Amino acid sequence: MKTSKIQILLLIAIPFLLSFGLKAQGLYVGTNYHPHDDKNIEKIKSDIQLMKAAGFTSVRMGHLAWDSYEPTEGQFDFDWFDKVMDLMNEAGIKVILDIAVHPAPIWLHKKFPSIDVVDAKGNHLYPNHRYMDDAGDPNYQKYALRYTDMITKRYAKHPALIAFGIDNESGDGPISYSETVKQRFIVWLKNKYSNLDNLNKAWATQRWSRRLNQFEEIGLPTAGEKNGAPEKILDFRTFVSDEVNQFLFAVIDKVNENAPGVLTNTNAWFYSALKYIDWAEMAYSGKMAREGCGFYPGSSLITNYGVMNSSFGISRIQFESPNPFWCSEFTTMTAVPNSIRKSAYATLMYGNQMVCGWTWQSMHSGEEQYLEGMLDWDGVPNRKYEEYKKIATEFKKIGKFFPYKLKSEVGLASSFPSQIASSSFPEQQENQLQACWGLFYYRNMDANVVEISRSSLNYKLLIVPGVTVMDEKTATKIRNFVKNGGTVIMTSNSAVVDETGKVFATTRPGRLSDIFGIRVASFEETESLNEISRKSYKGKKLEFTYKGKAIDTESTRFDIIEPKGAEVIGSITSLDKDYPIMTSNIYGKGRAIYVGLPADGSILNPLLDELIDQLKIKKGPEVPSGVMARQIDEKHLLYLNVSVQPKEIQLKGKARSVLFDKNYQGNFKIAPYEPEFIEIE
Repeated sequence: MKTSKIQILLLIAIPFLLSFGLKAQGLYVGTNYHPHDDKNIEKIKSDIQLMKAAGFTSVRMGHLAWDSYEPTEGQFDFDWFDKVMDLMNEAGIKVILDIAVHPAPIWLHKKFPSIDVVDAKGNHLYPNHRYMDDAGDPNYQKYALRYTDMITKRYAKHPALIAFGIDNESGDGPISYSETVKQRFIVWLKNKYSNLDNLNKAWATQRWSRRLNQFEEIGLPTAGEKNGAPEKILDFRTFVSDEVNQFLFAVIDKVNENAPGVLTNTNAWFYSALKYIDWAEMAYSGKMAREGCGFYPGSSLITNYGVMNSSFGISRIQFESPNPFWCSEFTTMTAVPNSIRKSAYATLMYGNQMVCGWTWQSMHSGEEQYLEGMLDWDGVPNRKYEEYKKIATEFKKIGKFFPYKLKSEVGLASSFPSQIASSSFPEQQENQLQACWGLFYYRNMDANVVEISRSSLNYKLLIVPGVTVMDEKTATKIRNFVKNGGTVIMTSNSAVVDETGKVFATTRPGRLSDIFGIRVASFEETESLNEISRKSYKGKKLEFTYKGKAIDTESTRFDIIEPKGAEVIGSITSLDKDYPIMTSNIYGKGRAIYVGLPADGSILNPLLDELIDQLKIKKGPEVPSGVMARQIDEKHLLYLNVSVQPKEIQLKGKARSVLFDKNYQGNFKIAPYEPEFIEIE
């Protein structure tokens, strides 16, 4: 009997798909571990026994430790780590092995000074801190990929391995302004613009007599209040982001070459204020099997902003990826008892599959020597060890029902170029995005962060919060979305500049004014106009009236809107006259709503309540205020009381607590800061 090529491929693929499917189910609890600190095998054995006793199923190792494996150029030392991997396997603990391409070893900096960071004033910086590397430097990349090749070949088939970690906190660390960076930037610009005429036009070099006659005349932005034209800055920051992303893709390609089928993961702090890169390129590539981040909500049990802020971090890293998410680092420090457990349950509602505590032991030395872990400095377990042990025990009971798959009918637009372009605005794009995300947090509803130009926009509602840069592709996507029946809400600071960073000379919102049926003429400063407030308001305070109901709010600025066919549905009513500030326009089969204020719950909540009903968007579980909740599947619901008061959950019929092995008949109560996971009978 002959076997076709297709049959052969299926025979090869099925075991891989089955193993991948198994890896996608269940929950992991573990820790970040640093055996390279002393390489004491007896201490390592003792630590692993404690991890096993706590029910840990995962451990993350290797990050920030390149020279522990390559102490000098070309001299690799893996023997000591082989033993650690073998011991983890014997204990049944799966390993995320980080490929520690940052920071580069000192020996590499000495060999190639071009790897060093040069600040915007031209000062050459010694690598005193982590991430003091120019990630785009060809010499750095050559050696980093060689290291990647060595470590992935060695451990690709190790039975303890569950994933390779691709770098750590790639958006962190200072940007380098060296001469070699400038030369690479020039090459990047030549590839983008082809000739100087195109570049001069894009950068508006006629302003302030900045015309370029040779590519070699190009300089980099400088430090200070006046650091260059916005068009130039936007290109430079895009170039920096592109270099980081292309390097990460090269690392992933090397992993896939040496370890096909092995999962990839990262701690994607792309939004560090120091560098801030465009993570959408990675998230939409499908190459990162498990998006990940560090989850650090602070130490408080009774406040929830930290949990909200960190959960927003999950959403903005995950974008629309259907894969499980991994919190590859998770808080310890001085977290109030039960606050770690509270945070762990909160992350399950955003698709998280892993809680990996940072860190195992309080460190003895280095910059983080005072960060407290699960073990004290003398190696004795403390209360945080016991709390993680409790999380592991409980997650084992409910693991087969997770990770939760989000079912969002709402998209929230994120835009890297808009974050850069909005840096001088009172409200940056990410702040408006987070304000919109919070609207759905409080409603216990799923909402996906999306990059419009890359998304299929398969949503009923699209919110565009302060997307400053409006390129042709994004505008076309929004236009077609509304034309085909979608509803869009756009807030102020949106569609202000084109893809080069220049303010639209045409009617705003740029490329979309006809969709919204308005002309955005200019903006006013609230504090100045409050000098003639009819209500004697001061500062940033405004009165917003929506359908006859007055609401107090605040904003530094507001847009001057002229309706050109749109219906005015909300106005500012506290100044010298009424100012149209919220409009609605029918376009094609859909509706385009413009709000001339930054995204804020006080303004958007009444509108959103109406749209959820009108568009038949699925609501979250009905619970009292102060309870997070998700319907995990047809029969199972997860609850988390994040308030100081007991909360009563309305329930008809019978249910069983999977967590606490008890039965409910009708309503039941959840104690303060406690979770519950029920199965409806």
